[in-house]
Amino acid sequence: MFRPWMPYLCLFVTALLVALVATPLAGRIAWKVGAVDYPNKRRINRRPIPRMGGIAVFLGIIAAFVIQYLGTTRLDWPVVLTPAPHFASMSYQMLVVGFCVIFLTGVLDDIFQLKPLQKLLGQVIAAAVAVAGGLVIGTIVNPLTGDALELSWVAYPITVIYLVSYVNIFNLIDGLDGLASGIACIAGVTMFTLSVMAGRMDAASLAIALAGSTLGFLRYNFNPASIFLGDSGSLLLGYALGAVSLLSVTRVAGLTTIIVPLVIAGIPIIDTFSAIVRRRRAHVSIGSADRGHIHHRLIDEGFDQLQAVLLMYAWTAALCLGTFVMTQVGVIPRIAIFCLLLALSGGLAARLHLFRPVLLHHRNSQTGDDELVCPQDAAFDQEERKFERTHHPND
Repeated sequence: MFRPWMPYLCLFVTALLVALVATPLAGRIAWKVGAVDYPNKRRINRRPIPRMGGIAVFLGIIAAFVIQYLGTTRLDWPVVLTPAPHFASMSYQMLVVGFCVIFLTGVLDDIFQLKPLQKLLGQVIAAAVAVAGGLVIGTIVNPLTGDALELSWVAYPITVIYLVSYVNIFNLIDGLDGLASGIACIAGVTMFTLSVMAGRMDAASLAIALAGSTLGFLRYNFNPASIFLGDSGSLLLGYALGAVSLLSVTRVAGLTTIIVPLVIAGIPIIDTFSAIVRRRRAHVSIGSADRGHIHHRLIDEGFDQLQAVLLMYAWTAALCLGTFVMTQVGVIPRIAIFCLLLALSGGLAARLHLFRPVLLHHRNSQTGDDELVCPQDAAFDQEERKFERTHHPND
C-alpha cells in the first residue's frame, strides 16, 4: 500500500546518509586544495579548519533527486516535477544548471578567494539561469483590494535580485559552528511543511532534501566543528532556499504570501540589513568584513559558541512558527503577526547594538594613511568617541 509520506522520507534519509558519508571526503579534498580557514582577528575558530563542506551538502541533494527519479520511474511514485498552473513554462533542467553554477562559484571562491565582483557575477549568472528557465513571479496581488499588479519585464530583474539577495544573506550568517547549516535545516523543514500544505510537491521535495543534507552535515559542522560549509555550502543553501520559496509561492502571489519566506529567513536578513546600515554609517564599504554580526555580538555579551548558536536556532524556530500561524489566518491577522515578529526581532537587534559601527576610519599619525580600525585596535576607542560626538552631539 502506497503511503504519501514515503517518498519524502526516502529523500530525507538519502540526503542525510550521503551527506554523512561525503563530509569527511569533502574535508580531505579541502585540505588537499588548500581551502582552509586559519585563525585571525575576525574569525572565531582557534585552529585551521577545512571549508568545503558544501560538497557534501550538494552531493546529498543530488543523491536525493536520483532516488526521486528512480522512485518515479520504477516504483510509481507521484511525479513531483509538475509546474504550478502559472509556471507552465518552467524548466527544471535550467534550475539544475543554476544549482551547478552557484555550487561551482562557491567552490572556486573556497579555493581561490574570488574578488567580490567575480563572486557576484557567478551569483547573478546562477540566478539568471533559473529565471530564464521560468522561475519568475510575474504578478503580485494586493491582499486588501485583490487587485493584481502585472510586473511584466520588471519581474525578471526583480527575481534575479531576490535570488542573489537570498544567496548573500546566508553567506553572511555563516560565522559560527553549525549556525548557517542549522538555520537552513530549520528553514528547510518549515518550507517543506508549508509546501506540502500548498500542494507544491516540487518545492517540498527540494526542501526536504535540503533539510536532510544539512542535518547530515551538521554531524561534523556542529560545535566543535571539524569542517565549515565554505562558500560552496553557504551560497548553495541560500540559492536552494530562495528557489524553494519561489516554487512554493508560484507565479501569481499575494503580497503577504511573499512575506512568509522572508520571515523564515528573518535572522540572516536582519543580520545583513544591520551590516549594511552600520557600515554605511561609518562610511566604509558594505563589503568590508567586520565583527559586528549577530553571532559576534552574542559572543561579546558573554555567550559561548554553543549557547549563541542554540539561541539563534530558537529565534529562527520562533519565526518559523510565526510563519506557520500566518498561513492559517486571514490577511489582517497575518499582517499583525508579521508586525509583531518584526518588532520583537528589531528590539533584539537594538539590544545587541547591531547597528553600531565596528569599523571606523583612523588617520595614522606616523604614516598619514587612512586606516580602518576595529575594537581590538588601540585607536578604536578614540575614533568611537569622535563618531559619537559627531552623530549624537546632544547625548
